[in-house]
Amino acid sequence: MSSRERPLSPHLQVYRWQVQMVTSILHRATGVVLAAGALVIAAGLLSLMIGPESWACFTGIAGAWYGKLFLFGWSWAFAYHLCNGIRHVVQDFAIGFSIPAFVRSSWLSIIGSLVITALVWVCALNGGAA
Repeated sequence: MSSRERPLSPHLQVYRWQVQMVTSILHRATGVVLAAGALVIAAGLLSLMIGPESWACFTGIAGAWYGKLFLFGWSWAFAYHLCNGIRHVVQDFAIGFSIPAFVRSSWLSIIGSLVITALVWVCALNGGAA
């Protein structure tokens, strides 16, 4: 047996952060956030089913600053996961594999999610009229 050291497996400290890495990590993280949000939606539907008092409690929490913050974060996670998912489907058809196209599509998914989230919240805060 040789006593020479084996190379380490690459890890995050070895690589320089790039937008492609961030979008990949965010895609996984937003999937987890969407799962948590699905539980909140289920809780809301249950409270609606239980009765007016329970529903009033749920809407009170959702209408508080921390509820709105959660809803804003969840809506951004939804928009980002949607945009980045579309990007992945396009890449599944072997489109956009050059590095400049990959970087461009990464930024488009980030910017697109911010625009979609802003539009949704402008509509929501204006009572549905944009």
